[in-house]
Amino acid sequence: MRLTVFWQRMTAHFGAGYADSFARDHVMSELGGRTVLEALDAGWDAKDVWRAVCTAMDVPADRR
Repeated sequence: MRLTVFWQRMTAHFGAGYADSFARDHVMSELGGRTVLEALDAGWDAKDVWRAVCTAMDVPADRR
């Protein structure tokens, strides 16, 4: 998954303002105790990060 697609999905689910805040501030056990931005910076694949977000935040199947 390209990062542009990842951010489009984040924005579609959380809204433009909250997607950035969530990615910066929300520490997720699914990402090894990292935030979304930390996981991406550490080299995690965007698809794996999106899957973790979907699991943690109960993203509906039609948005996954």
